[in-house]
Amino acid sequence: MSKKDSKIPSTASELRQLYHAKIRAELAAADKMAPGSDAVACAGDLFAEVFVAKGEPGPAEASGGAALSGPDGEAVRKALAALGFDPDSVYATLVRPAAGIDETLLLTRLRAQVEAIDPWLVLALDGVAAADIAGAFGLGKLAFGKRILAGGREFVAVDGLEASLIDVRAKRRVWSQLQACEPRKPVL
Repeated sequence: MSKKDSKIPSTASELRQLYHAKIRAELAAADKMAPGSDAVACAGDLFAEVFVAKGEPGPAEASGGAALSGPDGEAVRKALAALGFDPDSVYATLVRPAAGIDETLLLTRLRAQVEAIDPWLVLALDGVAAADIAGAFGLGKLAFGKRILAGGREFVAVDGLEASLIDVRAKRRVWSQLQACEPRKPVL
C-alpha cells in the first residue's frame, strides 16, 4: 500500500485537519446533548489554552453575535495577554445560551465542550458560569479569584467581567481576581 493510499496523515497539516474535524464533531455532539444550546454560537481556537465561559447572553450575544463577541470578549483577551497568555488561544462559550434548557443537560454539554477543547485554564466570567463549571466538574464552589487545580487543569472564576466594564471599582476587583490565572509552566 502506498503512502498516498493509507489513512495515516503524512504531514503536520493533515494531522491538524484531522484533529480540527474531531474537535468540531465533539463540540457538535455536545450541543446535541442539550437541545437549543446552539442558540448562541461558540467561537475561538479549537486548540485553545484558555476556555472562557460566560453565564448568560449579554447585549452582543442577544444581538446575534457569537459568545464573547462584544466588549467583554475584547476585555478578557486583553487581560489574558497582560497575564502572559496568548490572546488568540481562547475558546468562548455561553453556559446558558437560552432559557428553558434542562440544567443537567447544560452541565453535561459544558463538560463535553471543555473536554473537546482540552485547555489549560477554564475561566468563568461570572457567578452563573462559576456555579455551572463547578457543578460540571464536581469542584464544590469556585471562589472568585481563587485558583483550583483539578484534572490537569486550572479553574478560576471572576465576579462579573461584563458588568465590570462600566464600573471602575468592579473593574479593579475583577482584574485582581483574574491575576489568579497562571499560564502553564514549561515542561522542561
